[in-house]
Amino acid sequence: MILIWIGFFTFVLLLLALDLGVLHRKAHIVTMGEALLMSALWIALGLAFSFFVYHGYEQRWLGLGSTVDGVDDMINDGESATIKYLTGYIVEKSLSIDNIFVIAMLFGFFAVPAIYQHRVLFWGIIGALAMRAVMIVVGAALIAEFHWILYVFGGFLIITALKMFFLKSEHMDLNQNIVIRMTRRLFPVTSLYHGQHFFVRAGSPASQESQLPGSPAEPDEAVSKTKPGTLMLTPLALALVMVEATDLIFAVDSIPAIFAITADPFLVFTSNVFAMLGLRSLYFALAGMISKFKYLKPALAMVLLVVGVKMLTAKWLKEVFGEYFNFYLLGTVLMILAVGIIASLLGRPSEDGAG
Repeated sequence: MILIWIGFFTFVLLLLALDLGVLHRKAHIVTMGEALLMSALWIALGLAFSFFVYHGYEQRWLGLGSTVDGVDDMINDGESATIKYLTGYIVEKSLSIDNIFVIAMLFGFFAVPAIYQHRVLFWGIIGALAMRAVMIVVGAALIAEFHWILYVFGGFLIITALKMFFLKSEHMDLNQNIVIRMTRRLFPVTSLYHGQHFFVRAGSPASQESQLPGSPAEPDEAVSKTKPGTLMLTPLALALVMVEATDLIFAVDSIPAIFAITADPFLVFTSNVFAMLGLRSLYFALAGMISKFKYLKPALAMVLLVVGVKMLTAKWLKEVFGEYFNFYLLGTVLMILAVGIIASLLGRPSEDGAG
């Protein structure tokens, strides 16, 4: 089993190296066409991995499918594992869309130059994957030891869904955010962006760089008032800190959601990884169209509600729908998302006309 994990981590590292070292070696503004193409490639890769899942669990490659799934007390074969993987992937992918709403707000608040946004998202997702790996290991251990924790997760998801339905998100002054205040207290922060650097030392050549390539040099008052040699964060680092903090909050919702579907660590982690890997390109594809999908957030809340109810009633659902009840869950999730997207698209003309 350990060889499967080593192989998967190696594969992911190669993808990340290709992304940062080849495709985005030089900082540039990601165009809509490039974002759509990369989104399609990441989604295709995530879906294609289901073929590996099917054959791996069907043939029991290196121990896959050799243990009982704590959610439904079944040993996963190729078909059940594939359904669970795809359901988890789609749920995690859809919930990551809500993350995009917040990232867009963060980039707007920090006025992150478009040319550096991909860099923030890349390192943000590296940190997110590490955090989720820890949470998945802890979650799987808890479920194996205390099966009743599934009901706690289910109740939490239902409460989160109701909050998304009835509580409107308000624009907050991030200067008052506790994470930002703590970071500013621990580290001095420059007034301006210094290229694509997250850190600069006062008085170093990097601290003298212009805010944007080709722009005239501007004096950075925060740097000039700081003792030479002092390590300083740039606003780009503050944006990265908030992206990481935001993903930690979203992971608290999404990790219980995937455990409603399966407790198999390999299925949980791989579905999360492929959903997260495409988040950057999906952001650039959707960031400019977020306001046009006004019914998507209620749809995501409904997905959480359905998954939470499924977690609380799994045994009853298995008796009613049989061992393939996860297949019906997959169809329900897809239908809810489709209704949210279609309703948003159909609602646009009347809204525009009213204005």
